Amino acid sequence: MADKRLQDKIAVVTGGGSGIGKAAAIRFAQHGAAVYMLDRTPEKAEQTRQEIGSIGGTAYVIECDVANPGMVEESIHRIGEAAGRIDVLFANAGINGTMAPIEQLEIADWDQTMNTNLRSTFATVKYTIPLMKENGGSIIITSSINGNRVFSNFGAAAYSASKAGQTAFMKMAALELARYAIRVNAVCPGSIDTNIGDNTYKSETLAEVKIPVEFPDGSHPLENAPGKPEQVANLVLFLASDESFHVTGTEVFVDGAESLLRG
Repeated sequence: MADKRLQDKIAVVTGGGSGIGKAAAIRFAQHGAAVYMLDRTPEKAEQTRQEIGSIGGTAYVIECDVANPGMVEESIHRIGEAAGRIDVLFANAGINGTMAPIEQLEIADWDQTMNTNLRSTFATVKYTIPLMKENGGSIIITSSINGNRVFSNFGAAAYSASKAGQTAFMKMAALELARYAIRVNAVCPGSIDTNIGDNTYKSETLAEVKIPVEFPDGSHPLENAPGKPEQVANLVLFLASDESFHVTGTEVFVDGAESLLRG
């Protein structure tokens, strides 16, 4: 590929073993970046690393559960020692968590979703900043249409709150870090064909609080189907590259207008 938008850049991706994280890691490598993947399932991230190697790219795997701030700090420190800097951070790892009525949602389940989605974003950005300040860089956060445009997924109070929190944090960080030429943006996917459902636990009592909503046939207006991880990765690549240098503090929806129908 002649177009090398991230040539010689150091990129960090959390959750690079599958879904959007995997697609972004591959796209970064295709465009010349050395990619460090932080993943709590290193065997999956290793498969991504091998795919990147097969196309001549460079990637590394570090085992890291982003819900554990100590592991995040240590992982970023290791990258700093090895590479000396970070140019791109894609804070992507997250879970749907437990879906339950608010009255029945356990505090521990709320905390797990918040820690894995929102606190991990804060920790990853916090420990990356010192490695970005000298040369500037781009931080991209995976938020969601949920908590930003869509509030009709019953039982998703914790998930939606964590995603809304990520967007607010992104805007605060964008303004604070602008003096260092560090840009901070968020992508807000709709339904994407990934395996995030593996981390979704639906309560049997959800039917008690659901309000029936009947969507018309073709509820994904643009394509009549969920999006693909690669479509989100293309947007992430743009936000990571200098082509988007004047874009910061912005959430970008990548959902084929799904959220306009469901909001």
